[in-house]
Amino acid sequence: MNKEGRSKEALFDSAGRLGQRFYSEDVGLSDSLPSRLHRIAELQWHECWLQQLRSEKKSAHTIRAYDVAARTFSTTSLPGDGTLVWDESSRMPVRDFYLFADPNNGRMDAWMNGLGELKPTTINAKIAALTHLLKWLGHIVPDWIQRPSRSRSLPKTLGRRELERLRIAVSESEDPLAMPVSTLMLDTGLRVSELCALDIDDIDKEDLSALVIGGKGEKDRTVLFTKNSVDVLESWEPIRESRIRESQDAGLRAMFVSSRGRRINPRSIQKMMDRLADASDIPKSRLSPHTLRHTFATGLLERGADLVTIQRLLGHSSIATTRVYLEIGDQTLREIYHRAQRNPPSAGLESDANGEGEDQDKEEEQTGRISTEL
Repeated sequence: MNKEGRSKEALFDSAGRLGQRFYSEDVGLSDSLPSRLHRIAELQWHECWLQQLRSEKKSAHTIRAYDVAARTFSTTSLPGDGTLVWDESSRMPVRDFYLFADPNNGRMDAWMNGLGELKPTTINAKIAALTHLLKWLGHIVPDWIQRPSRSRSLPKTLGRRELERLRIAVSESEDPLAMPVSTLMLDTGLRVSELCALDIDDIDKEDLSALVIGGKGEKDRTVLFTKNSVDVLESWEPIRESRIRESQDAGLRAMFVSSRGRRINPRSIQKMMDRLADASDIPKSRLSPHTLRHTFATGLLERGADLVTIQRLLGHSSIATTRVYLEIGDQTLREIYHRAQRNPPSAGLESDANGEGEDQDKEEEQTGRISTEL
């Protein structure tokens, strides 16, 4: 080894023993920036990363959550850093931020120490955000970064009695939006954001379907509904037109508009759900737009729909997300079991002959109507 090589090795060894930081030019970190980032190395990392999130078609909600996590991380100080200000950290060039965010320098550990009081779900979400940022920079997330385990909660659905009480509350509600909104959500399984974005041009009444444009992950899909939904929507349309005329916004194509003639938003729908929960004696925590979406999915499963069909109708990117509804069907499994125990095959034939089987069919048909009328 030449003299220069020996002196360089001595420098590394000395720095390690003395507990000093290695300089980037000593260990070659300044040259380890991924080649894909070289063209933007001198640009501000924050705006470049946000652009990457947009190019991946992350939702506005996801981008906002990722950004919050990145802000707290980039203002986490290490000994000797002093106070870090977001305005200065956000303007750091990609090349400098690459070294700044290196998970081996302890900054990620310091950042995670500040997450201890949060719920496991929130911690996991923040770690996921930072993992995305580090991978974009070309870093490898260390093995010692462990996500906290959390109990997996099943989606909330409405029982049959709750659904019946909700149907009554909707029919008696003075809010003209209550019937069309709840009906379409229970008939299609739309997400609340997709329902708010629905335009009149997206609905095909003859085909009994609606086109969801730019759903979660910017994916388009077709949802189906029943003739009952068409009847409800046709009853709503005169009110919609009246509201638009009063607002003097004749060009508004939104299917659902507020009393001020504006496109409705998820917050207003949740407020409406809270009022319906009070009227139907259902805890507010159990009634939300997503509860109706889950109820739609479990209803399909109970009627024999396969998971792939449910996945396509809900717009899930992975079948694993849809599979959770199999676990919700435990109550349905119990009902079928006890019904079979009460009605053995021979008794079932006799009851059909006496017309009792016909009554059971009517009961099941009525139950099916409850879920579609809303």
